[in-house]
Amino acid sequence: MGKVVLVTGAARQLGGRFVRRIQRDPDVDRVIAVDAVPPAHHLGGADFLQADIRQPAIGRVLAEHSVDTVVHMDVTGTPLASGGRGSVKETNVIGTMQLLGACQKSPSVRRLVVKSSTNVYGSAPRDPAVFTETTPPKSLPSGGFAKDTVEVEGYVRGFARRRPDVAVCVLRFANILGPTADSPLAQYFALPVLPTVFGYDPRLQFVHEDDVIEVLRIASHEPRRSTLNSGTFNIAGDGVLLLSQCSRRLGRPTVPVLLPAVTWVGGALRTLGATDFSPEQIRLLTHGRVVSTAQMRDTLGFRPAYTTAETFADFVRGRGPGLLPPQALASAVDRVAALPFLGGARTPSRPPTQSAN
Repeated sequence: MGKVVLVTGAARQLGGRFVRRIQRDPDVDRVIAVDAVPPAHHLGGADFLQADIRQPAIGRVLAEHSVDTVVHMDVTGTPLASGGRGSVKETNVIGTMQLLGACQKSPSVRRLVVKSSTNVYGSAPRDPAVFTETTPPKSLPSGGFAKDTVEVEGYVRGFARRRPDVAVCVLRFANILGPTADSPLAQYFALPVLPTVFGYDPRLQFVHEDDVIEVLRIASHEPRRSTLNSGTFNIAGDGVLLLSQCSRRLGRPTVPVLLPAVTWVGGALRTLGATDFSPEQIRLLTHGRVVSTAQMRDTLGFRPAYTTAETFADFVRGRGPGLLPPQALASAVDRVAALPFLGGARTPSRPPTQSAN
């Protein structure tokens, strides 16, 4: 008998893609796709069950179908359809609690994979240059999706202690981007003009949605050695990009805002429905975040197909051109940066340095 895999969050694009991918694996016999609403996309040969993981009925689903592998992808920062922040938090936190409770009672469950986020580390001015999986955050996230992920991982650790016979793998993804990415950061980059924090140019990491699907597939299978495919892993593409480099590659101008006024700007954008400019996202766009992926490579054995820069380039191609040609925008920024009162070069005879686009 092959594996029976249950996937939560199947109505989202990323969840649907994973459902279609995992059912092609030869050792997977059946895929059960679960979400509170029917998906708008096809799920191949998977069985879709409309079930809310916040309700105890999810336990009956596990029992009736003898599920042995659970891939929990319904931990996200964006609502489905007309849902708001409240429904997102309930699904992330209450839904995870119910799902883990059902897994704990199910004797057939042998593997649990959880889609988490590097948001668990927060973003603070005294953060280390690079976070490892064991680095404690300087300041725990106080709200939003970042706080949800901290709570979710806490419940997962409790489950792992109660069911040591279940292999548990937590994947902390950096900011997920790609042609179809739907996240608060993707919504931010879609703005015609990007508000930034004056005096800060944070370092950012991205992971391509194709790599997300592949590493979830790897984590959902039995490891070749007992030490693989269990534990917590940072997942990100190689390298980093500065926010200023991102804006140039998008061809979108930036509007630097003094830090005290950023919260007001974020509130205005949320009122207009433009993006979820939450306090956690403001901190990310102020201080940035970079994580180590050594364990991803050495222990999990996964090497992303896309670097951070290549991920962002594919995202840009999917979004179309910005207001300004990227080359022209980069040239204009370089000329402004060279002005004497901004501390730029004072020797006009020296040829200007070409900036990264």
